[in-house]
Amino acid sequence: MEKHIQIVAALRIGCSILGLLIGLLLCSLFFLLGDFISDPDAQVVFTIIAKVISIVIIILSIPGIIAGIGLLKRKEWARILTLILSVLDLINFPIGTAVGSYSIWALVQPEIIEQFKK
Repeated sequence: MEKHIQIVAALRIGCSILGLLIGLLLCSLFFLLGDFISDPDAQVVFTIIAKVISIVIIILSIPGIIAGIGLLKRKEWARILTLILSVLDLINFPIGTAVGSYSIWALVQPEIIEQFKK
């Protein structure tokens, strides 16, 4: 069961880093595309939308990294945070659904719960 904790932590950290990279890529892409807009008002609106979308994606990725690190350190709060994030991941079909369902299955096993109680 030790291996499952490490796998869940790696998946959580990896998916969150991927989310950060996607957020930064979208931010760069939106700002690059914003330069091609000739209307100044549309350019301002497009820039604001780009900032909001990028910031939201980046902010949503940070708890996953924190949870993954906490799982590696066997913190009970990290197990609970990961369960919450895993339930939210179920919406992201198909990758998020697979990661979320595996994480939920692994973290509710009695042997794993016992390891976080120590």
